[in-house]
Amino acid sequence: MTSESAAPQALQETLLREIAARGGVKRYPAQAVLINEGDHADTLFIILSGRVKVYAANEAGKEVILTTLGAGEYVGELALDGGVRSASVMTLEPTTCAVVAGANLREFIVAHPDFAQHLILNLIRRVRRLTDSVKSLALEDVYSRIVGLLQALSEPEGTHRVIRQRLTQQDIAEHVGSSREMVSRVFKELTTGGYVQVDAGRITILKTPPAAW
Repeated sequence: MTSESAAPQALQETLLREIAARGGVKRYPAQAVLINEGDHADTLFIILSGRVKVYAANEAGKEVILTTLGAGEYVGELALDGGVRSASVMTLEPTTCAVVAGANLREFIVAHPDFAQHLILNLIRRVRRLTDSVKSLALEDVYSRIVGLLQALSEPEGTHRVIRQRLTQQDIAEHVGSSREMVSRVFKELTTGGYVQVDAGRITILKTPPAAW
């Protein structure tokens, strides 16, 4: 569902240190909300350690995860146009961020064209990723979206592919815009068929699942 080429790229270490020095360092526990959709704010959060999810939710509490970000990545740059926050952000584990105010960020962009270029390329990647997500939701069934997500998040390890981050079936449901019950049904078929193994939340792809079920 998400192409590797569309994945956000982490900042180079030297650039990360320079921009982080423009803000205050804050530590957050797991499940802390950093940004609420609809807020008026232009703060940039640079992730120094930990992991966050960017998501949208409706009034009934149903969520869809737009992306997850880790150390060296940043979130909040879309509010630089003066508009409201377009999505919410929550920590998935204890997370440390450098929090940079919009005014300081704008000064940094002017003084560091390399960061401006990184910002532009990251925005392009995110637009491509969202385009892929819309196409997937419109044109693929739930099975295909789940398999696509597993392939995108997994890395080679020996003869298999492994997803290093722990994912629950609810997490996967929120990523692909489905119900947990439907994800459970698909996983039952994948594990029974010997395509996927789940051990203590760690997912291993033993062999490539069929393109369609």
